[in-house]
Amino acid sequence: MRTEFLPFSRPSLSELEINAVSDVLRSGWITTGALCAQFEDAFTAYTGAGGSVAVCSATGGMHCVLQALGIGPGDEVITPSMTWVSTVNLVCLMGATPVFADVDRETLMVTRETIEPLITERTRAIIPVHFAGAPAEMNGIRKLAQERGIALIEDAAHAAGTEYEGERIGKRGTAIFSFHPIKNMTTGEGGMVCSDDQDLLAKVRSLKFHGLGVDAYDRQIQGRSPQAQVLQPGYKYNLPDISAALGLCQLTQLPQFNERRAELASYYRARLSQLKEIFPIQAPGYPHLHTWHLFIVRLDIDRAKMSRDDLMAALKRANIGSGFHFRAVHLHDYYKKTFFIEPGALANTEWNSERILSLPLFPNMSYSDVDDVVDAVQATIREKCSNS
Repeated sequence: MRTEFLPFSRPSLSELEINAVSDVLRSGWITTGALCAQFEDAFTAYTGAGGSVAVCSATGGMHCVLQALGIGPGDEVITPSMTWVSTVNLVCLMGATPVFADVDRETLMVTRETIEPLITERTRAIIPVHFAGAPAEMNGIRKLAQERGIALIEDAAHAAGTEYEGERIGKRGTAIFSFHPIKNMTTGEGGMVCSDDQDLLAKVRSLKFHGLGVDAYDRQIQGRSPQAQVLQPGYKYNLPDISAALGLCQLTQLPQFNERRAELASYYRARLSQLKEIFPIQAPGYPHLHTWHLFIVRLDIDRAKMSRDDLMAALKRANIGSGFHFRAVHLHDYYKKTFFIEPGALANTEWNSERILSLPLFPNMSYSDVDDVVDAVQATIREKCSNS
């Protein structure tokens, strides 16, 4: 057994980031300023987006986008239940109704075919989720949204650097990225709204800083105009320069981070190929670049004679962390009581939610770390089967 605990994720930070943050602290300007503006420009250039607005979290960015689109009571928003709860929470907080689309059993992503039957005259937005570093099949979903005149918001929290048919996620339409510490790049906490809709970006920029008619940092006057007026009630979702300094450093290293994740994922898949009780989620068949935000597997609970939770507990006893991405939203207590979903209506989502777990994956891992994880999984299953 390992003597040192292996977390399921750990940010890759170096003296580069430490020095950059130290420079910000020494500068005397630590809130939103010139570095935040530089980070927005750099991320826009990286993705090829029409423009970008930095926010303190992807959740805050989603809140601003939903409000900018006027989503509210009486509206329906289609999104998967196989996702983190923040998006669905915000749909509810806006007074709208979430409508859950099932996912492909192997990729865990929604498709045009799972979304289209759910559209009604009340549907105002579709929010597909790019899952675990792979892109959703956007051509069909984009065409559907355009045909029906429905807003499309890409949840790109897992997709920094991900490509779909030769284009980086964020280049087209509206996408929201997360820079939480477990993501492929981090700002500590933070996010980015990218869009080719300049009117939408202007609304988001105002909403994320109190609804003022100017940004928290005006590039022309290198500060904020004291004469700025509120155009609408807004929030406090701006990203400080301390975080932007981290983001600028991380963005320059993102290709290397993602390349290393892909190498580790490939090694995982080779090692796990002989273990019949474990099967990873599948990469999509269409052209894409996978950035391996998470390495998610499913446990054959019948063959292994144990539950996913049993396996996670056993790994923890072996000094190995793991994650659960995700408990389906409609299976959380609040959503079970508020939006009853007939059992089996989201069959692929529920089947995966019972079996998935995320194994450790981050750039500073070694192949020996992967060996420790796979060996622990194998030993746990063998022990359980021999005692059954």
